[in-house]
Amino acid sequence: MVVFNTLTRKKDELQPRNNELKIYACGPTVYNFIHIGNARPICVFDTLRRYLEYRGIKVTFVQNFTDIDDKMIKKANEEGVKVSDIADRYIAEYWTDAKGLNVLPATVHPRATDNIQQIIDIVSTLEQKGYAYAAENGDVYFRARAFKEYGKLSHQPLDDLEAGARIGVGELKEDPMDFALWKGAKPGEPWWDSPWGKGRPGWHIECSAMARRYLGDTIDIHCGGQDLVFPHHENEIAQSECCTGAPFARYWMHNAYINVDNRKMSKSLGNFFTVREISERYGYEPIRYFMISAHYRSPINFSVEVIEQCVSALERLYTCRDNLDFMISKAGDGSEELAAVAEAKKARFIEAMEDDLNTADALSAIFELAREINLSSGQSRKSLENCAAVFDELCSVLGILYNRKKDNVPSEVVELAKQRAEARKNRDFPLADSLRDRILELGYILEDTPEGPKFKRK
Repeated sequence: MVVFNTLTRKKDELQPRNNELKIYACGPTVYNFIHIGNARPICVFDTLRRYLEYRGIKVTFVQNFTDIDDKMIKKANEEGVKVSDIADRYIAEYWTDAKGLNVLPATVHPRATDNIQQIIDIVSTLEQKGYAYAAENGDVYFRARAFKEYGKLSHQPLDDLEAGARIGVGELKEDPMDFALWKGAKPGEPWWDSPWGKGRPGWHIECSAMARRYLGDTIDIHCGGQDLVFPHHENEIAQSECCTGAPFARYWMHNAYINVDNRKMSKSLGNFFTVREISERYGYEPIRYFMISAHYRSPINFSVEVIEQCVSALERLYTCRDNLDFMISKAGDGSEELAAVAEAKKARFIEAMEDDLNTADALSAIFELAREINLSSGQSRKSLENCAAVFDELCSVLGILYNRKKDNVPSEVVELAKQRAEARKNRDFPLADSLRDRILELGYILEDTPEGPKFKRK
């Protein structure tokens, strides 16, 4: 498998160590419901993990919760509650949305506040090595220029980075390029004791500490949204590598942005949507489908029309899978051709996923298989069952078609269908129509096929 590595700016062969990959994914800051921008990396890198495990690779997957930061403090003070109360509330809401999106729980979901000692240890080491310094107000800063490779992830010259740097109100930096590792306590903020007095961690250091604690000095894949490349991930590299002397991550994977109606998503523009809001109207699965319907490095545009297209696409796949079950129930001896077709589409699916997680082409392979299923006839039961197994296998890797209901059709509905068939035989079409309506009232759509009546939930 090859993946596009932001660090090298090319597709690199993904080489597991001892058939194992350690992955760190930047998780949400838990001060509100996750929005659709958050959902893209969550769904994309869940799919990456699913595919790697499908290929037999052991994956240790860490996704953090940032549970202390300026936004959280502001919200807690507005509501008159503790920051931990805000964190607990929105972590619970995250689990609701993650389950709805069929996202697998990470191996570990660490909270920043559970790793304060690990953070202090790294900052202390950086200070001892001369990469960090404490200011009079209790802040501790990282000397960005001291790391000679600063800028290697974002591929920006130091002069360009310096042009955008500044010293904010209350900051006591030696250089505008420097960034906070530890922040001295201010009134109304939570704090922890440290060698520099009461304070709290900076944002960037949190991920370095959690990645190191749960995955070691060098991780295999670090992933997240494109917006995190600079400064967040750039700063993680600098502080981690200066602390340990080892490469921080071998591969860096970043997904592209989401626009809404062809504009950048923004609360000020009124085009800001949470996953919860969209799910209440369309369900969760179309959101997941939307996130994997394009290559993860391509920008995607959200609109009502697009999400409705995702709903329709999923309906086609569900209908095909139900048709397959019906065909299996009626099959006997016959051709083995469809099983071979399924294996060919599976090979195409794997080829797409091996090429930098190309979920768009992988989905195309599934739809090609669906078309072959819908056009097939005279297949043996074995061939159809093998095809169904491949269909389910590929959909599972992408995390879709997880809402299938394999319920038995009630005997009352079956009996009404028999009465309707008899009415049609006797050319009593008004009675046949009324029986069809009665079946519909019971929650089933009746379809007439050459093999007999077929039922589908309304």
